[in-house]
Amino acid sequence: MPLPDFLILFPDFPLLSFFVWILLIVLMLYLARFPAHRAIKLLGCSIRNGMRLISKSILLAEKRLAQRNKEVLLAAGRNAVERLIEREFYRVDAVVKRDLSGYPALQLALSDQVTRIEEDYQRSAELPPPPPTWVNAVEAVAKISSKGDINVSNILQEIHKTIDSQYRNTMEDYRKSMNERHFILRKMVPYWRKLTQKLDEVSKTIAGLKERAGIIDNRMEEYEEIRAKTDKAERILSSSAMTQFFISGLVLLIAIGGAIINFNLIALPMSEMVGGSSYIGQFKTSNVAALVIILVEAAMGLYLMESLRITNLFPVIGLMDDKMRIRMIWITFGILTILAGVESALAFMREGIAADLQALRHSLANGETLEPVNSWIPTAGQMVMGFILPFALTFVAIPLESFVHASRAVAGVVAAAALRGFAFLLRLIGAVAYYASELMIKIYDLFIVPPLWIEKLIQGKDKETEVSPQEEAT
Repeated sequence: MPLPDFLILFPDFPLLSFFVWILLIVLMLYLARFPAHRAIKLLGCSIRNGMRLISKSILLAEKRLAQRNKEVLLAAGRNAVERLIEREFYRVDAVVKRDLSGYPALQLALSDQVTRIEEDYQRSAELPPPPPTWVNAVEAVAKISSKGDINVSNILQEIHKTIDSQYRNTMEDYRKSMNERHFILRKMVPYWRKLTQKLDEVSKTIAGLKERAGIIDNRMEEYEEIRAKTDKAERILSSSAMTQFFISGLVLLIAIGGAIINFNLIALPMSEMVGGSSYIGQFKTSNVAALVIILVEAAMGLYLMESLRITNLFPVIGLMDDKMRIRMIWITFGILTILAGVESALAFMREGIAADLQALRHSLANGETLEPVNSWIPTAGQMVMGFILPFALTFVAIPLESFVHASRAVAGVVAAAALRGFAFLLRLIGAVAYYASELMIKIYDLFIVPPLWIEKLIQGKDKETEVSPQEEAT
């Protein structure tokens, strides 16, 4: 590239002018070496320090955000655990009222019956009664020798017969008594089994209460850890929030797919009700009307879940008295049922409208009239879908609540990670700027290598001059 005319010092020797200018520029750069070095280094240090300061501020903000996220996460976890503990206590109270309210009377009756059965059993095991006391006297008389006396012999035989008869009668009466006792015991066996079953049921109830008590103990341990604000509780709650976020998000996507199917199911017949040629802005009125119906159904389903106290997105509804809350349940359920009926009717119309449109397109294309195919299966299926989908979309309130509560924790974690990443990026930019200034200083010195070399030679000679007198003195 030729030099401009005003830069040519020697018109006859332009190349010499070029080298003269280069020499002057190198000399100027050499003379401005130290100020330029300080300026470049100051620029790099300023950028690095500024980036570090901004990064430190961002890290402080991230630390405050992490602390705030921890507080919010622990507060949400504490509320959730409190609700779980309250629900467990309600269950224990219901079990106690249902199964153990009559336990003292049952225990008294069982104890009385067991005592009676035990007494009857002991009586049934009694030994035969001993012979009467006069038998000893008769036996003593019977031992008397008859000595051939017929009268004495007859008397002894009669005594023996009397003893035998008395013994047989006594044993027969005893056997009858024992048979009666055993018959009574056999009649009491079914009742005894019922008592055993009752005791088993009570034992199962007590075991269930023991299990509930164990669950409550575990919940209380979690509650104590949350109140202590331990890192373990934070990690568990953060993991739970992440899991709820993704699962509820997946369920919401499925619900959105159902809402789209529901929209396509009623959008076509809505054109017969509001007109297919009218528009609201750039959108068809029929599409807007179908979307409004679906949104109203979702709102009614949400209010129904709030009234049933399944969800807690609107605390005002949960704080209503029972009478007003039950009224709201019936009102929202009635509106939802009416809308479901409307959708079912629209789905019934849709099959006929679709058949008519297909016949019209066929006649316009071929000039022939297409006979519609009458089938009740698609119509019935569409009517059932139109009636069920609004009630199915009602349960979207449950994953929606989980998604709303979990999104706060997830958003906080993502924001904290973004701040940490941005702080690292700023520190990286500051380090790059600092080392770039060092590189620019080295590159600057490359342009003034000849003067630096001459300066180094001069400094070397000066050092030799300073050292020589000393060597001579030594």
